[in-house]
Amino acid sequence: MSYHNPYTPPRKSATFDDYTLAEIRRAAATGIYDIRGAGTKRKVPHFDDLLFLGASISRYPLEGYREKCDTTVVLGSRFARKPITLKTPITIAGMSFGALSGNAKEALGRGATIAGTSTTTGDGGMTDEERGHSQTLVYQYLPSRYGMNPRDLRRADAIEVVVGQGAKPGGGGMLLGQKISDRVANMRDLPKGIDQRSACRHPDWTGPDDLEIKIMELREITDWEKPIYVKVGGARPYYDTALAVKAGADVVVLDGMQGGTAATQDVFIENVGMPTLACIRPAVQALQDLGMHRKVQLIISGGIRSGADVAKALALGADAVAIGTAALVAIGDNDPRWEEEYQKLGTTAGAYDDWHEGKDPAGITTQDPELAKRLDPVAAGRRLANYLKVMTLEAQTIARACGKNHLHNLEPEDLVALTIEASAMAQVPLAGTNWIPGKGGF
Repeated sequence: MSYHNPYTPPRKSATFDDYTLAEIRRAAATGIYDIRGAGTKRKVPHFDDLLFLGASISRYPLEGYREKCDTTVVLGSRFARKPITLKTPITIAGMSFGALSGNAKEALGRGATIAGTSTTTGDGGMTDEERGHSQTLVYQYLPSRYGMNPRDLRRADAIEVVVGQGAKPGGGGMLLGQKISDRVANMRDLPKGIDQRSACRHPDWTGPDDLEIKIMELREITDWEKPIYVKVGGARPYYDTALAVKAGADVVVLDGMQGGTAATQDVFIENVGMPTLACIRPAVQALQDLGMHRKVQLIISGGIRSGADVAKALALGADAVAIGTAALVAIGDNDPRWEEEYQKLGTTAGAYDDWHEGKDPAGITTQDPELAKRLDPVAAGRRLANYLKVMTLEAQTIARACGKNHLHNLEPEDLVALTIEASAMAQVPLAGTNWIPGKGGF
């Protein structure tokens, strides 16, 4: 005879929680895997798990109004005849026209230009509006080769060879048919309205030796003027960084699993790759082992949200960061004022589930001309510029508090970790000790 204890509520499984049960039922009913945009939603060790020590007696802080703290960064100084100089180390990551509306791409270019930084084309080619409103534009060269042509390579200020992406290292992108308008189809040489899946690897090379040849071709096409970036997803950061340097990259872009995507399988986003925090130190170590730290610049992306995140990434050895999801939020994406319409799509503002469907009520992740009209690129550009300004000021504030007159003078010694996992990943001491897991101390 069973007995129900009236004082104890029914206990649910931590392994088979409500979301997991719902996913099993959805998969059983449809036979289709789930597709969504953005990055991982699981909690992983991140910059929140680090703290700055600040200055006291052993180190003097800078006086905020009388002593300067420089934020400029030069990218591509290794081989390029025309390296890029930015006023802030916060850049805009690659997001395609196709995934984003034309107005959204224009807004990103306008905001980046006001802030004195760069924006990036993404998969799908370069639009005249994006080039016209971006003072510094990085042109992505992807496995799909969508929209790729020598004219746009020469119109760019830098070229980013994309090998992998943090949300899906080892996988290609998706663009569903409802987002492939006449213009997108023409730029990508695709049939209108048909789902497309980008290739997961470049068609004309299979390893670092071939990559070296490809980089040389790009340098010859652009008369050795443009910096050449190589972007990799956070999977094996030490070896990928070392091989990118060996192949001749001027800049390495490293994207952790918190980095977003327009669309891919949910199982991919949540289970492939490594946290951004875990990627930085191995990449920096590779550069140091090769004697190339600060000579080949390192850009970190994936979950950057604030000036504190920027300062922490730079303290761990990066030269700059790139933002994607945060930039879209700044220009108006997932705004609660559209909550009623998000509810009609079966989601909610802040869930980022709708990017792939092309019905974004904010007019950002859509090709619907009526929805796209909702986004004013001039006003949205100003919002992005404001956000970039605040992030830069926040990073400066922290650097000054640590007694540093340049953001690049921040260092691991300025940091401690709140958890053992973050301490091991960032290779900084656990707060209150000098212990780094695997490196001794007490």
